[in-house]
Amino acid sequence: MKIKHALILLTVVSVVCDTLLLPFYPQFFAETFGQDDPRHVGMYIAACCITVMLAFPVWARVAKSVHELHLWVYTQIAAGILGIGCFFATSLPAFWVISQTMLVFKASYLLIYPFVMRLEEKDKHLGMVGLFSVLMHFGGIGGALLGGLTLQVFEPRDVYLIMAAGDALQVLVCLYLIKRHQVPAKREPGDVAPDPALPRRPRHPFGSLVYRLGLVTAVFYFSAFLIRPFFSLYWESISDLGGEILTGFVYSIPAWAALAGLWLNSRSTRATPRQRHIMSAFLLGVLGLFLQGTQQELIVLAGRCLFGWAMFQATVRLEVLLFNISTPESYATDFSKIHLFQNIGVLLSAFAGGAIVAAFGLQLPFVFACLGLLVTALLFYRLLPAEADGTGDAVAGSDLMAGRG
Repeated sequence: MKIKHALILLTVVSVVCDTLLLPFYPQFFAETFGQDDPRHVGMYIAACCITVMLAFPVWARVAKSVHELHLWVYTQIAAGILGIGCFFATSLPAFWVISQTMLVFKASYLLIYPFVMRLEEKDKHLGMVGLFSVLMHFGGIGGALLGGLTLQVFEPRDVYLIMAAGDALQVLVCLYLIKRHQVPAKREPGDVAPDPALPRRPRHPFGSLVYRLGLVTAVFYFSAFLIRPFFSLYWESISDLGGEILTGFVYSIPAWAALAGLWLNSRSTRATPRQRHIMSAFLLGVLGLFLQGTQQELIVLAGRCLFGWAMFQATVRLEVLLFNISTPESYATDFSKIHLFQNIGVLLSAFAGGAIVAAFGLQLPFVFACLGLLVTALLFYRLLPAEADGTGDAVAGSDLMAGRG
């Protein structure tokens, strides 16, 4: 098994295991600890996000001297043991401490993404970024389905045993790859050589490229996630067709749009300036948000499809832009910076979304999200015009879709 293919498998296992409880935290806390305050769930999810956000840059620095495969063996063993500790936790404070410590170790698995990008040729980055985006979407859906099934058949705390089993599987795969490819534990300074062909860029009054891209990414994620927490309630308030299954399908439309985007991108060989692609995606996203806010079922569905398509195209091309302006030896640290900005945007959207709904109702988040995407487009145009316009996106993804490379 090639390292790249094994890492993609590890990503699927990790995403599924880590999203088992995400839609069911209210039920979990109510049944396991008798805590049914919705504010507690919100605080716990925010704490999880902050923990991962702060821990990941630390692991990115550790990975400069320790090879990722060896690092993951130790961190996933620790995560598995702590997952079993969550299963046996009987008090809420103990559960908080154990579960947040577990997430510190699980955060190391975010290094898979930049590691795979280091193994991939630059002209195939768009296809690989798109694949990871789709894996995140459908891994989350698969995790939610498996988590719901587990809660129906077993006790809610049993989910943590499934998580621990996933950690054990990941450890075994890493040990196999280390033995199969004779991977040394210590990373030598010259393991990832800098690219001498990369030109030196002039200083910019708004700071380095990575931080400018980070600012654009934070506003983009804030806008894109603003409607997410309350979309299900919004759909149920406007639709005459009831049922959680239909609501779940409508909620998951962006995942299906991302899959269609990955397939179409993989078949395209036309090079298009990246700035035009990203700006078009922002504007299509604004239109999709506007249509979703109309409260007309069919128009909302059309807007949902358009919004999912636009967000997929914008997300993958912004991340390809990161790997274009970064260098292979800095992929992990630069991605950790962008990940920090992403999570800041998501956290701010969670707090802002709740405040907007409480003050103005379920329709207004769409208006604020439209304005946010327009601000994102303006920031992108002002802060990253030359870097975004100088490179085209020739997809070259057919090999990836066919399982080669």
